[in-house]
Amino acid sequence: MARQYAIEDYRNFGIMAHIDAGKTTTTERILYYTGKSYKIGETHDGASTMDFMDQEAERGITITSAATTCFWVDRNDKRHRLNIIDTPGHVDFTIEVERSLRVLDGVVGVFCAVAGVEPQSETVWRQSVTYGVPKLACVNKLDRLGADFAGALAAMRDKLGANPVPVTIPVGQGADFAAVIDLIAMERLDFDQATQGEEMTRRALTEDEAALAAPWREKLVETACEFDEALMDAYLGGGDIDTAQLVAGLRAATLGHAAVPVYAASALKNIGVQPLLDGVLAFLPSPLDRGAVVGLDPKTKEEKRFEPDPAAPLAALVFKVSMETGRKQVFVRVYSGRLEAGKDVYNATRDAAERPARLFRLHAGHREKAETAGPGEIVAVSGLRYAVTGDTLCEKGDPIVLEAIAAYKPVISLALEPRNAEESDKLKDVLDKLLQEDPTLTLVTDADTDQMILSGMGELHLDVVLERARREYGVSPRAGKPQVVYQETVTAEAVGEGEFDRELGDRVHHGKVSLSVAPLPREAGRDIAFAVDSAQYPRAWLDAIAEGLEDGLQSGPVKGYPVQDVRVRVTGIFPAEGKTSAVGCRMAASLALKNALAAARPALLEPIMELEIGVPDAFVGDVAGLLGAKGAKIENMTDRGGHKNVTALAPLRQMFGFSTDLRSATQGRAGLTMRFSKFDLLQ
Repeated sequence: MARQYAIEDYRNFGIMAHIDAGKTTTTERILYYTGKSYKIGETHDGASTMDFMDQEAERGITITSAATTCFWVDRNDKRHRLNIIDTPGHVDFTIEVERSLRVLDGVVGVFCAVAGVEPQSETVWRQSVTYGVPKLACVNKLDRLGADFAGALAAMRDKLGANPVPVTIPVGQGADFAAVIDLIAMERLDFDQATQGEEMTRRALTEDEAALAAPWREKLVETACEFDEALMDAYLGGGDIDTAQLVAGLRAATLGHAAVPVYAASALKNIGVQPLLDGVLAFLPSPLDRGAVVGLDPKTKEEKRFEPDPAAPLAALVFKVSMETGRKQVFVRVYSGRLEAGKDVYNATRDAAERPARLFRLHAGHREKAETAGPGEIVAVSGLRYAVTGDTLCEKGDPIVLEAIAAYKPVISLALEPRNAEESDKLKDVLDKLLQEDPTLTLVTDADTDQMILSGMGELHLDVVLERARREYGVSPRAGKPQVVYQETVTAEAVGEGEFDRELGDRVHHGKVSLSVAPLPREAGRDIAFAVDSAQYPRAWLDAIAEGLEDGLQSGPVKGYPVQDVRVRVTGIFPAEGKTSAVGCRMAASLALKNALAAARPALLEPIMELEIGVPDAFVGDVAGLLGAKGAKIENMTDRGGHKNVTALAPLRQMFGFSTDLRSATQGRAGLTMRFSKFDLLQ
């Protein structure tokens, strides 16, 4: 029988960072030191445990979030259960990060000691702030040439607005990095390389080491004192600082988002990872610390709160769908109550009954069968027919809907065609499976060409999807060149009127509607409202008009792209006695909208990308010239030790092949990160 753990002994946390900051390598060490793996898998060898997809091993990047369960014993010999999710660092797979953050209680941010805070690090960090997730930080790669521990901390303060508080600091940097100092115990920690760092020894500090640690220790104590009055009194009175109180004070600061404990490490060199694990137990919250989960009653829309208690009603969130070997597997975080194999649950989002056939605890590509899962557990579930990402599982008699996971707008598309008639139906089936897994993918069929148009978050994203279709399902469609996904808007105010009067079936349907449209600021979305006395008209008419307007905004007058940043006001509804119907009102609203949009100077909105380029000083001129030729606007340029960090905005349509041009212009010495910024008017 599996060992039972108290809820306070769970830690659900994610490891997140910019691409190539070393987070998967850090995770591999964690799995090795916790005994989950018997050998260390290296990302650069294509052998990491968590990157279990073939493409992840080949490309050396993380594509899907991998989950695992392992165990760690704290310094008081108390055993804890760790549920870890290793997430992608590439911006094309940001939905994987978003889905993980929604269900995690804490985050370990891994930063490169040379590069500091990089763009995707910043994106992930801000996502974690949105979800109110407490954080630790690991400054990794301190063995690298140019490593700067203090510089990485400064970047965290400047770019993230964080308050980094080191708990361990490096002894030496670059080639001299040899050990870390524990500022709480005031001891030096050495890691035996003969055992790949598994054996760690502690010893008292030398005089020089104590002098190095003193200012860092003072910062740590001052931060903890702000959250513990007794500790503050002892500190101001010159008395001894109690270690347990020091930990408790820093824990309170971390859970209150007032501090970020920081650990010095080189995961590749097996230095500093075990103290980070101790920090996860000491400073990150348990599900009990995170408190009650909050949602809405699906019928009354009133707020409901379920405590993290096995005896409470069930509340669980689906945060990922995986079509493993063609079979649907759903990843679920349980917040309250119990999820049991074979026992019916209610999908409150879909208003449907579900029956979990089997539950599994996770270890990357491997699974361990479980009969039940309680608060704080993350499990894979088979047998759920309707569940998709963002759905809430609960009890029919006490339903709750938890906050859904944010949607993303695709920015790039490909036209797909089956290679032969036999492949046509299979391709549609395969793409449907991939769409169930990935909410950032969309698929439409072009009415004129009958081609399937697949849209996603970037070139790499779509490339990985097509490669998965080929490897996992044996389907290799012909693909056109990547195309930019546009939107439409209006640039002026206009009015329109539409009248529909036609016999459909055995009756005449009539509707007449007038409305106005006006532009809204960028990223404002759509604002549809009635500027008439709604009480005068049947609810069915009003609902039909609203549906007609929503449908009409899906296809603009310029190129048929969705219309955004527009305000629509229904200014008149003109009934014809005995003829006006909901169908007629809907059609009239669509016609009125079409006429108004055409008169409101419609325009295309194109995706604008934010570029961040790290480049040696010698090539800054070449990069500036290349950006100018691509229609990019340089926003900022900062110095970092012989390198320039260049931030620019550029239209996506100009960015195809840009990474190749950049490598040529800089002899391969520039680093590029590109992420979606906004939709703006086509220039």
